[in-house]
Formats: sequence, C-alpha cells, structure tokens
Amino acid sequence: MRLAWMKRKQRGYIPIGYKLMMSYLVFIIFLVTINGYVSHSMYDSSMRKQTSENIQNTLAQIRDNIAYKTDDMVRISTTLYDDEQLVENLKLRYTNIQDKHFRVKRVLIPKLESASKSIGINLRLYLYLKNNNISEIYYNYKPGSVYSNQQTFNIYHMERIKNKSWYQLLPNEEYGITKQWEEIEDDGESNRISMIRRIIDLQDPINVTELGIMRFSVNIDELFESVDYRKLGEGSMLFVQDRMGRVIYASDRQIQQGTKENKTNLSTFASMDSIDNSYPEGEYLTLKEYMPQQEWTIVAHVPLTIIKQEAERVRTFIIVICIFCFVIFTFTGIYISGYFSKRITKFVSILNSFREGDLHKRIAYKGKDEFSQIATALNNMGEDFELLIEKVYLTELEKKEAELEMLQTQINPHFLYNTLSSINQLAKFGENEKLQKMVVELAKFYRLTLNSGRTLIPVSSEVEQANAYLDIQKVKYGDRLEVTFDIDVEVWKYETIKLILQPFVENVLKHAWSGGNRIHIRIVARLEKDQIVYQIIDDGMGVRQESIAEILNASSDSETGFGIRNIHQRVQLQYGEKYGVSFFSRVGIGTSVTIRIPARKRRLFLDNDERSNEY
Repeated sequence: MRLAWMKRKQRGYIPIGYKLMMSYLVFIIFLVTINGYVSHSMYDSSMRKQTSENIQNTLAQIRDNIAYKTDDMVRISTTLYDDEQLVENLKLRYTNIQDKHFRVKRVLIPKLESASKSIGINLRLYLYLKNNNISEIYYNYKPGSVYSNQQTFNIYHMERIKNKSWYQLLPNEEYGITKQWEEIEDDGESNRISMIRRIIDLQDPINVTELGIMRFSVNIDELFESVDYRKLGEGSMLFVQDRMGRVIYASDRQIQQGTKENKTNLSTFASMDSIDNSYPEGEYLTLKEYMPQQEWTIVAHVPLTIIKQEAERVRTFIIVICIFCFVIFTFTGIYISGYFSKRITKFVSILNSFREGDLHKRIAYKGKDEFSQIATALNNMGEDFELLIEKVYLTELEKKEAELEMLQTQINPHFLYNTLSSINQLAKFGENEKLQKMVVELAKFYRLTLNSGRTLIPVSSEVEQANAYLDIQKVKYGDRLEVTFDIDVEVWKYETIKLILQPFVENVLKHAWSGGNRIHIRIVARLEKDQIVYQIIDDGMGVRQESIAEILNASSDSETGFGIRNIHQRVQLQYGEKYGVSFFSRVGIGTSVTIRIPARKRRLFLDNDERSNEY
C-alpha cells in the first residue's frame, strides 16, 4: 500500500506550498481584480439601489411615526364607537331636565373629555348628534383664544352639517371600518386635518342606524412632524398626498444654492394634482410609501447628483485599494504558503502512517501554537485510537437511544388518536374553520412538546404548550369547557422542567369530568419567594384521599396515576425532594393540584442582571 502511495506521489504529487500559492493567485488576486472591475462598472447601479433602500426604510419609519399617531386617534374613536353605554345615552330623549343634566354631566361629558385628552397632541373632538334633545357644547377657536391650543370636545346638532358636501359624500357604513380623513369645516384655516367616523346603533345589525358623526381634528404640523426632507439629504423634496393625489403636507425644501431654506406654502401645492411630473426621471430618484388605512402616499424626490458624486469618489478609492491589496497579498501569500506547507507536510506523513495501520509513529514539534496542539493530539491518537472509537460509538448510540426514548414518552398516542378522530369528524361534517383551527393547534402543541429534545424550557413555553392543548380540546368540547389562565408576569423570567402542566389538564378531562356537564379549569402560575408555584384547579368530580395517596406513592405498581407519579418523580429528580406535586380534593366539589419548583432565571435574564449590577 505504501509503495502504491509513493508511486502516486511521484506521478501527480504537488506540494502544499504550490497549491496554496495557486489558490491564492486564483481566488485572491483574480477575485480582487474582478471585484475592482465590477465595482467600477456597476457601482452607480448599486449605489442607486442602496440609496433607494435607505430612503425607502426612512419613508417606512416616517410612515410608522405617522401611523402611530393616527392609530391613537383610531383607538380613541373605536373606544367611543364600541361604547354601548355612550350609544344608549345618545339615543335617549330626556323629559326630565334634572335627569338630562345628570346624564350629560356624569356620563357624556366625562367620556368625551377623557377621549379628547387621551393622547399627547392638540386634539379637538367634535360630535354632531341627531338627538336635538342633547344641548350643544362648543368652544371658540379663533386665533388668540385660550382654547386654540387645548385638547377639547364639542357637541353640535346634525342640522349644522346635513347639507355639507363632506357629510353627504361619506361612504356607506361598514362596521368598524368606515373612516375618512379630510380637511373640512375650519380645518383649512387652522392648518388642521380631521378623521371622520360615524356613531351607529347596532340594536338592529341589519338596518344600522346613524346616531351622529365623530370628527377628530388634529394639527397637521403635529401629525406630520416626522415628515422632514433633511432626513433624505439636502435638495430633496418630501410631501404627503391624499387619495386624490392632492398634497396635504409638504416638508421644507431648499430651492436655491446656499444655506437659505424656504418654507413651502401648503396652499400652493394643494392646487396641484401632482408634483411628480416636475422632476425629470434622469435627475431625481422618486420613491413612495403608501398608507392604506388613511389612503395617503408619502412621496420623496432625491437628486441623483449626490449619488453620482459619491460614485466617483468610491471608484477612485476602489482602484487604489485593489492595487494596494495586490502588492500586500502577493508577499503575504508567499510567506504564509511556505509557513504552512512545512508543518502540514509533517502532519500528512504521520496521518498516512496511521492510515496504513502504523499507530506507533510520533511527531516531534516544538512550539506553543495550534500546530503544537495538533501534534500532541496526533501522538495521543496513536495510543488510544481504537479505544476512543469504541467509546465514542457506544456513547453516541446510548445518547441517541435516550433522545428517542424521551421523544416517544413525550408524545401521547392516545391523545393524538383522539385528536385525529376529531379532525376526521370535523372534515366529515364540513366544519372547515374548526378543522383548520384544530390542525394548527395540534401542530403548535407537538412543536412545543418536542422542543428540540430540551428538558428545561421557559415558563412561557410551558404555559403556551398547555394552552395549545386546551385550544384543541375547546374545538372538541365547545362551550362545555371553560378555561382561565392566571399567570403572574414575573414568572416569564424563569425556566421550568417541561411537560408538567398538560398531563394534569388531560387528567382533568379524562377523570374529573364525565363530559356531560360544563367544567371549569383554572391554571395558575405565580412566584412565591424563591419558588414557582403552578396550580391546576377544576370543579369536577373530585378524588378520594386514598386514591391520592396511591397516586403519589413512589413504590406503587398501580397503573392509576402513573403519569402524575412520573411528573412528581421527574421534578424531585431534577430539583430535589422538597419540590414536587401535592393534591387537595373533595369528592363532588373539585380538585386542586399544586406543583412547586425552584425559581431559576433563564440565562438571558441572568446576563441582564449581571450587566445591571456592574453599573
């Protein structure tokens, strides 16, 4: 064998030093040259793309900032929109003056006042009501008025707006969806814009009754505070268009060379259908970001001269770098190839001896670098190579068998069979929505159950796994199964041994409940000093005390409570005998199961706490 190898070496052997140099010449110098050429010829395109992405990200951030404020207004309007008490009070026609004043003062005004002041911008809330029995309340917003910069609300009668075009052009009501942004009433004079939304009565869902109109007016400068052309670069233009293409807000723009900036008059742009045509395609880069809920479009025009100047500068820089790299890499490659080839040749000689069965050869190497460690490892390999192979093989075999056994014990075939049977029934009767939900929750349950074979998982994952199991059962049992989660947020920082909640929940459904009546299950997770306490509480049939003693008896061979006993032993094996499972139950009343484990923080929170202590 050695003779054959020597012949191959003589015929086609190339020293490692030459191979390293050839690899260097092909993959370093060649690639540097190609990279310089490609960068020189394609940089303009890449710069345009990169600039477009950066600007698009900036526009997305501006969009999110605007959406954050508009979403606040939508949230406030939804609070009033879905307030049944408010709707009922707006419908009532009062015959008693005292009752009317009481209702307005105690119910209507506090709700409107709270809504108008619930966000930190200058918001004016207007209510236009069909019920003339409710008196009008409104403020004077003329310049210099004390109310011009305050968050206020107003109540008007619908007679004031029923002939207004903006009211008549409101689209038909879609529950919870219909909203419109417009400049109406005095918005143009006050530099404001309004969100318009109906107040409806859903007593008859088929024939929705309009009770009035909500109008949330906000200062345009506050709403579009983040729309600033300076975020894109000097000479850029940034503005917002409505669904008709009209400009409702434009950022400042530098229209002449120098440092003088001009404040763009919004009324000038409002008379234009589009500004895009005034920017030649070859000179400006135009990007847009659409806001579907408001039907607004954020438009940016960025001059390409900035990109071209940057491209010229980078092109020169790349050429210089390529030349410099060519010189440095040439000398570096010669030195490195010689350094490594000498050492690698020694190691190859020893490995070839090992390959031929000669495990007695050793390599003498002096030094304190990685090659010294490799030499030591090769020498040790010759001494115990066969023993190590056998040991590693057996260890890996046992490990795989243990992992397989763990996975098999985690998956409950009986539960899977019942769930698949339920899925079959749902498919048979065409209940596709329930079928889809059960399949999704089943996949989620087994994803959380398997969990890459880990034993310790976050508490949140354990609760989520139990919730996924219950969601599957809710599809099966419907309203007969009621579940309440009472989780202390402090427990999210900690880890737990997995799969200790779901078996108890499953045990409730199997043994504590006959399935005929309703049952309520309450799952609790809380932090008590240095312990995490789980509780699974049900109002089922209960368990006799002698049965509880048999379940928790570690020496019992009974099949009754095997799963519960298994969890108790797992907890004690992991954490010690002071932890585990305890029962309290009364026949006919229900059962409370308590599981106690030590509170041990997850690594993520341990690292955060250590950093906090350093400060």
